[in-house]
Amino acid sequence: MRVRAVLSTLALVLGALFAPGFGVLTDAGEAHAVTKLTHAQATTMFRNAGITWSSSGGCSDRNTPTCTSFDQLNQATAQGAVTLKKASGCALNITGGTETGHASGTYSHWNGYKLDFALNTCVSNYVTGSFAYIGVRGDGAPMYRSGSGNIYAKEGSHWDVLYYNCGGC
Repeated sequence: MRVRAVLSTLALVLGALFAPGFGVLTDAGEAHAVTKLTHAQATTMFRNAGITWSSSGGCSDRNTPTCTSFDQLNQATAQGAVTLKKASGCALNITGGTETGHASGTYSHWNGYKLDFALNTCVSNYVTGSFAYIGVRGDGAPMYRSGSGNIYAKEGSHWDVLYYNCGGC
């Protein structure tokens, strides 16, 4: 009987974990909803925080790889960018969002967990001086982990940032 109760609980947790709109476990092992933003909602947040964005294609169409889109961006990811801006005091320019053309995976740009930031000395000094170096990613990018667990990877032309949470917002 006890085994059945444990299996039933496990099935509920796994069901919630893989249900649409869910996907991140809390410290207590519970799944919680991921709030998605529209492009307009995200740009309002960024504009209010003094964060800029740019697109090599001058567009915001999620299905065009040369655009920079924030459609379906996780709210915690947008809040993480705002937290970085406030904590670092640096100019932030987002060059990649949820548009197609990035690597796939659960914690991907497309799924709303990642943003790319243009390189600048202020941001680079803040990340490398404030966060723990954790090694080199498979593609050779050096990685740093913030105190909240978010991962900053320095790719050739930008910082590729994986936001598991808002970074202490």
